[in-house]
Amino acid sequence: MELNREHFRAIIYYNFQRQLSQQECLAELLSTSIQKNLHEELGVRKLVSRWIPHLLTEEQKAARVNWCQKALDPVHIATIPLNEQRTVTADWYTTICLPKVITELRKINPERRIILHQDNAGSHTAQKTRQYLTEENVELLEHPSYSPDLSPNDFFTYLKIKSRLRGQSFQSPEEAVDAFKNAVLDLPANEWNKCFENWFERMQMCINLRKTIKVQRSWCRQRSLWDQEWNSIVFSDESRFCLGVHDGRARVRRRRGERRNPQFFVERHVHHTVGVMVWGALAYGSRSPLIFIRDNARPHVARVTIHFFQHNDVTLLPWPPRSPDLSPIEHVWDMMGRRLLNLQRPPQTLEALREKLVVAWNEIPQEDIDHLIRSMPRRVGECVAHQGASTHY
Repeated sequence: MELNREHFRAIIYYNFQRQLSQQECLAELLSTSIQKNLHEELGVRKLVSRWIPHLLTEEQKAARVNWCQKALDPVHIATIPLNEQRTVTADWYTTICLPKVITELRKINPERRIILHQDNAGSHTAQKTRQYLTEENVELLEHPSYSPDLSPNDFFTYLKIKSRLRGQSFQSPEEAVDAFKNAVLDLPANEWNKCFENWFERMQMCINLRKTIKVQRSWCRQRSLWDQEWNSIVFSDESRFCLGVHDGRARVRRRRGERRNPQFFVERHVHHTVGVMVWGALAYGSRSPLIFIRDNARPHVARVTIHFFQHNDVTLLPWPPRSPDLSPIEHVWDMMGRRLLNLQRPPQTLEALREKLVVAWNEIPQEDIDHLIRSMPRRVGECVAHQGASTHY
């Protein structure tokens, strides 16, 4: 039977989140496979929908628009097209590209301090380029090698432009340049603010990560020869499990370039997710009962907890920060989460969630827990070999 494309298109666009099993019930409309008709005939793919703040009123939407309009500041975009069959050299960079950018910036404010951030391309690091920047009194913000995650162009600008221009074709270089300019100009000022905030956060994260890596490396080196000693360690931790164990991402079918179409947005609540906090401890050959605790409690560092350990002659094993890959109990939480995901009837109430968590905790084979603890020498050894960086665990 020949496919009635318009009818099938209407069905898909009526409900973008229709499951494939439901579409198969419409087999009388199809002459070929479901996937072929979706991908080849209709040109749609199954992708993650975007989420937006839940149930905005017209007044709230108008307030958002007004705020964005007030926040928009004029942005000068200096897009310098490269002539066909021309290579980017230090000569081109210092005689054509940079002068146009610097001239436009100084038209706005002649006394403006200009700091240039660029990557380490050959034309950027050439002696001629450095000499030109010195003569023009332009400060250079050096960029670390092999660090695209610290470059705003790489982690923000280019990704935004690619997203906006995806699926478009251009008949001439001039048309492509105009599209590039418009793509950048269409970015609101608050997006640029987020870019720089993210940049500063990435810098601080890089600094913090280095400190963490040093602590992890030192911690692992001190215990690199441990073997049977791990059998005497009790690993404890708390974790939070939420009602509705779905990952929160809804899939829709759409074409390329339709990501920003409001039809594919999914509204959701942004309040705190309902769930329970649990605490557990495990050791080689045994485990504790699963204990439910109050949300946001900090039992590990509470003064009464430390006093209890001292009174009962329990030695605390210092733990490096941000090191879930070194803790076997993190894998147990993951096992429990997977068991909840695989339930045919997920719990709908907190009481049901507590019951399922206790069952999941008790049903994990002790051999699996012992295997995780036996992996500690390998975890520590891999951490030392990686100079304190994350392991594959």
